[in-house]
Amino acid sequence: MTTFSRRQVLRSAGVAAVAGAMAASTSENAFSASPIGLFGHGIASGDPMPGSVLLWTRVTPTPESLPGSGSGPDVSVRWEISADQAFTKVAASGTASTGPARDHTVKVVAGRLLPATNYWYRFTLGQETSPVGRTRTAPAAGAAVDRLTFGVVSCANWQAGYFSSYRHLAARGDLDAVLHLGDYLYEYAPGDYQARDVVVRPHEPAVEMTRLEHYRRRHAQYKTDPDLQALHAAAPFIVTWDDHESANDAWQGGAENHTPGVEGAWSERFAAAHQAYAEWMPVRYEPGGQIYRRLEFGSLASLAMLDLRSYRDQQAASGADSSISNPARTITGTAQMDWLLGNLKSDGPQWKLVGNPVMIAPVRVPSTLSTAELAGVQKLMGGTSINGVPYNVDQWDGYEADRNRVVRHLRDNAVKDTVFLTGDIHSGWACDIPADPASYPATGDSVAAELVCTSVTSDNLDDILNVPPRTGSVGVENAIKAANPHVKYLDFDSHGFSVLEVTPAGVRMDWYVLAERTDPGSQAARSTSFQVQSTSGKVTRMQGGLQ
Repeated sequence: MTTFSRRQVLRSAGVAAVAGAMAASTSENAFSASPIGLFGHGIASGDPMPGSVLLWTRVTPTPESLPGSGSGPDVSVRWEISADQAFTKVAASGTASTGPARDHTVKVVAGRLLPATNYWYRFTLGQETSPVGRTRTAPAAGAAVDRLTFGVVSCANWQAGYFSSYRHLAARGDLDAVLHLGDYLYEYAPGDYQARDVVVRPHEPAVEMTRLEHYRRRHAQYKTDPDLQALHAAAPFIVTWDDHESANDAWQGGAENHTPGVEGAWSERFAAAHQAYAEWMPVRYEPGGQIYRRLEFGSLASLAMLDLRSYRDQQAASGADSSISNPARTITGTAQMDWLLGNLKSDGPQWKLVGNPVMIAPVRVPSTLSTAELAGVQKLMGGTSINGVPYNVDQWDGYEADRNRVVRHLRDNAVKDTVFLTGDIHSGWACDIPADPASYPATGDSVAAELVCTSVTSDNLDDILNVPPRTGSVGVENAIKAANPHVKYLDFDSHGFSVLEVTPAGVRMDWYVLAERTDPGSQAARSTSFQVQSTSGKVTRMQGGLQ
């Protein structure tokens, strides 16, 4: 997601001073002054299937075995997964080797498990045992399922606040899985992107990530957050990346936040980012493979997780650029598009859920907004314009031919019960997907729905405008909804998380907002709820909410 052009940023003296102090005080071995124990980066599970789940941890066997250091011995780590917390009913166990070649991370697939079952897992190295994590397998293929409950999150910037959203989700105890839709971490150096003008928690290392060492150390820093550790230990994650896992507005040949020559070759930076991601994330992905994949949850739902960075063409120069409708340009790549359309079909599980890193609903911003409002929306939604009206060419709006392929497929094949679950844009949305998205305003019956979670911490419109929440942004929201009748809900101000409930009767999302992202003890409250009733393809507001 575009936040600003790196070549246009003017840092204040105060921010520059913070960054300079960090650079001076942070050595290449910053973790060495603060030993975190063998399992100081926590444990995690991911990609649950009916008979297996992936387990993850990172070990620090010696003081020199620091993240990104390339140092330390190879070791053998034991793992166990049990049907009870006391580990008297061990279902599977084994050992896994790790060392500096994979930054001392451990990933194993625990198999021969029962479907739709809670399990507990742990790791052991020498005399030390890791914390115990809870995970859950998916229901058996074709099995009747009454209800699924997912946490939904996106855009967690360490420098912009604390991860209280993760703490609240971890405390629920009812999640089948957590869907992380991208921007799990951010690439920026201290002072480049934070909470308005305040660096709440400086990034480590104190540089922008460009090399494998940087990406490994930044992943390690995020994994020390206690709220993130708690959520990983409470439920399996199902993840995909967006741009900030590598660099802002990434595409297959580069990124807005990458300067060839100065920061090396993009291919090398992209490969480094993906290697660290494969090492540090609980996902069934290894470098050179593909991260787009499908998971099924009995007869109730399938979940297709997309990769909208690795295969896309470069973003159009602006919304006025005729290339946005060029059928040769793609956001998915040909193979992934064919795979996606093959997953959107009438047979199989009822609900077709799509983990979608950037918005697919068409959005136009009216020029009736003030100059300051237009500038704020432009900064939030993308630094491009069409006839002076901001327009985000980094999302599906900039790749109209690919979006039209998806819409036509759903419409022409009468595919019902498709819901796109989206992150990226630091705001909450509930939208219909019109059958004719290219018209303005978009027209036609809705062929699907889109539910967008807000950011965990990353800046949104009130932060950009520097106004109190739910003041200056409200008029902007109303103007955008008036210009886009298919947009039924829009919240440009809140930080928090969402909870998705899936039943045969409908899909429902509850949005929860934090009282204050810069407060590590922040409370959260449900702000609104929308549902998509079975076969309707439309979002409607609900009263009441999940507790």
